[in-house]
Amino acid sequence: MAEKNETRVTTIWGYDGKTRTQIPLFTAGISAGFPSPADDFIDKTLDLNEFLITHPAATFFVRVEGTSMIDAGIHPGDILIVDKALEPHAGSIVIAVLDGGFTVKQFHKSGGKCFFTAANPDFAPIEIADHMTVEVWGVVTYVIHKV
Repeated sequence: MAEKNETRVTTIWGYDGKTRTQIPLFTAGISAGFPSPADDFIDKTLDLNEFLITHPAATFFVRVEGTSMIDAGIHPGDILIVDKALEPHAGSIVIAVLDGGFTVKQFHKSGGKCFFTAANPDFAPIEIADHMTVEVWGVVTYVIHKV
C-alpha cells in the first residue's frame, strides 16, 4: 500500500495526435524588467505537440498526486508527458506499476540490483525484488506544472 504522500498516478490520458494548436513563437528574448513591443519579434508559430511529443503513438499523459518527487520538480496535480518508446536508463523518471499500483519514481541500478527512488529524502528507496510484480510503463519526458 502506498504511503499517504507517495507520488502516484491519479489520471491517465492517451494522445491522439490530431489536435493542432499554433501558438506565436517570439524570436527575441523576453525581458523580465521593462516592457518591450514583442509583437515586432513574432517570427513563426509553435505547435506544442510537435515540440513535446517525439513518439505520438507511444505517448500518454498522467496527472500525479503526492510529494515523493517534489525535489525533481514534480508537484501534486502536475501532468507528466510519458513516452513508452523510450528505454529507461539509470536516473530516468518513470511511470511504473509496482505490485498493482501506479507510481512515479527515478530508476536506478547499483551492484546488479534495480531500485526506484523518490526525489524527497522522506522516502526510502524501493529495491526491486524477484517476488515483486513490476512493469515500467514509460519514461517521463516533460512536466506540465502551473506556476
